[in-house]
Amino acid sequence: MWQPDCESMERGELEQLQLMRLRSTLARIAATNPVYYERLGKPAVDSITSLDAIKRLPLLTKKDLRDAYPFGLTCAPKKDFLRMQMSSGTTGKPVICPYTKNDIAQWGEIMARCYTAAGVTSSDVIQITPSFGLPNGGFGFHFGAETIGAFYIPVGPGRTLLQFQLMQDLGATVLTAIATYPLRLIEAAREENFDFKKSKLRVGIFGSEMWSDELRKKIEREMGIETFDIIGMTETGGVGMGIDCATHQGVHIWQDHYLVEIINPKTGEPVSDGTEGEMVITTLTREALPVIRYRTGDMTRILSREKCACGRTHLRIGRFRGRADDMIIYKGVNFYPSQIETILLRQDGVAADYQIILAHDPRGNETMELVVEISAPLSSELAARVKRELYDYVGLTVEPQFVKAGELPRAPGKAVRVIDKRHA
Repeated sequence: MWQPDCESMERGELEQLQLMRLRSTLARIAATNPVYYERLGKPAVDSITSLDAIKRLPLLTKKDLRDAYPFGLTCAPKKDFLRMQMSSGTTGKPVICPYTKNDIAQWGEIMARCYTAAGVTSSDVIQITPSFGLPNGGFGFHFGAETIGAFYIPVGPGRTLLQFQLMQDLGATVLTAIATYPLRLIEAAREENFDFKKSKLRVGIFGSEMWSDELRKKIEREMGIETFDIIGMTETGGVGMGIDCATHQGVHIWQDHYLVEIINPKTGEPVSDGTEGEMVITTLTREALPVIRYRTGDMTRILSREKCACGRTHLRIGRFRGRADDMIIYKGVNFYPSQIETILLRQDGVAADYQIILAHDPRGNETMELVVEISAPLSSELAARVKRELYDYVGLTVEPQFVKAGELPRAPGKAVRVIDKRHA
């Protein structure tokens, strides 16, 4: 552990710390941003006597943050802002997240915990492939690497041949990336005869996108590494909010910095542990932009509040299954793209890329194309099995189209899995 006393804190002590920090955050908002405090209903800090009291406060949405662009909800003077990151949303105004000196230190601290949970030490060489621009990923890995004192290679995305050269020549042992980028590297490695298993690479820390257990297995098998699922978002201060440990029994959330709730996305009401819902986050130590009950849109569930076999006591959530607004409704069937991915990637001969195209025919009826890349000649058995399992496990009646690996277009950033033309 990076901070054993914090990461293995007893449950009662941890919850008391959360309560103290929640009250401190509300007091900070009251003292620095009257508009934000009024939006919360002007809660008396003394009235917050338990963590359950937070349920009386309103939920915060991404629209609320966009409407406050650029600094409407900030709670520190602009002279204290040292840097900023920006959400990567493609519609509407962006969300600006400024950082004070303490915010940057907090980011480095939680990222150091994440690295350590993945078995990374100061002796490792970390290759950082997420962007170093306005999105937060590259800089989060950068601050964490500096905190643990590891040598890091800030190469950023793309430039695949350079990635291989630096990985080999500098002896990279850790790869950090958005979750589908390893697929691009695997494809390129075949073309360039680069063998990951002859490199020193041993750990992959991936996030920013939904990725199934089947995709994880494929990456680990092809690259010969152990992978870790890291989470975080600009709105809550960046990557590093949590990660799965070596037991891979759920994603630990650093509860001394974040308060987690799971709600019914339709009603906004809390759900019980073990029930899937939308994750809501309250930041407990952020200065420049504290968020209270922020609706992340990520669908998950609380797996356990018990002490993990790794020794950490911070609660574990399930790996994200999708986003509340990513659920597809097609001819009355509700499903997430990740469910399709799970079915496809457990089939021998299916490559890692696929695309779902939704549209209407001339009569106004809904249509769905499922284009699937394959890495071997198509057999009638494979086609029949995929079609059958899509119906058995998801309820979809669809004729998959199979194409050779590499035929689907490759997006420069996150993979585009769904194209919905129904509302164009």
